[in-house]
Amino acid sequence: MSYRQLGTTSLSVSPICVGTSALGSFPAQYGYEVDTETAVATIKTVFDGPFNFIDTSNEYGGGDSEKRIGQAIREHGFVPQDVIVATKVDPLPGSSDFSGDRIRRSVEESVERLGLDVLPLVYLHDPEKITFEAGVARGGPLEALIELRDQGVIKYLGVAGGPIDLELQYLATEAFDAVISHNRFTLVEQTAEPLLDDAEARGVAFINAAPFGGGMLVKGPEAVPTYCYAPVSQTTLERVSAMERLCADFGVPLAAAALQFSTRDERVTSTIVGMSEPRRVAQTVDLLEFAIPDELWDVLLPLARVGRNGIEENAV
Repeated sequence: MSYRQLGTTSLSVSPICVGTSALGSFPAQYGYEVDTETAVATIKTVFDGPFNFIDTSNEYGGGDSEKRIGQAIREHGFVPQDVIVATKVDPLPGSSDFSGDRIRRSVEESVERLGLDVLPLVYLHDPEKITFEAGVARGGPLEALIELRDQGVIKYLGVAGGPIDLELQYLATEAFDAVISHNRFTLVEQTAEPLLDDAEARGVAFINAAPFGGGMLVKGPEAVPTYCYAPVSQTTLERVSAMERLCADFGVPLAAAALQFSTRDERVTSTIVGMSEPRRVAQTVDLLEFAIPDELWDVLLPLARVGRNGIEENAV
């Protein structure tokens, strides 16, 4: 598998990044529980597979995602060479405390749970919980992250959020090496395009999360009539149904097209795919390597370029 340089850093990562939100067990969002044994076995399978990039967060599962990754590392004996475990700083659950003190404590918690001396990559997570001004203020989260990087506790910095305009503001500080966007560069919508272009121009790695839109682009709109866990218009449901039919005509799984829509874009460094059980590793490899003819892309991409609500992006 061909790896890609993470922006201008010294790190090289696989085109797939293993998402571990569900490994902390979050049935309220995902509809199922994941026990510790399954979570640890999943990470061990990742260690033995082709993907060298793992994404977690201080808050996933109340810290259980990091704890389970840490357990897998201990049971394996070490982090395999070149495997990168990225995490994120978060406020305490239920709060929006992004003070410098909270950021430092969040990093301490992640170091303790993961058992790593140095965190290779740490993201400022969901900065939309506070204003941009608060994020870059003295004593705020960005200052604390930079200090921790300069102290050698963190190697590289990233920002991971939702609103594109806000992420553009953070990239303009030139403090970040990577940026995560979720649910905004998929077969359903591409509102992250300005962020993709800006990141590429700055040499910042663009990490694309949630290529399946919460399940619709895996199971189809009849089984999952929501996008990013929220209702969508009938127009969008009909459009994804049309995509599903086109894929079926070519004998291509909708999920393979959804994944490769992200991985085929040279501006995307890596694509985060959630994996909640060991078999998901091999399944993701199959989707990544599934042969998709150019003729399918020729008819699929025009449908993908329509906005989530059925309005062309350039018409709004």
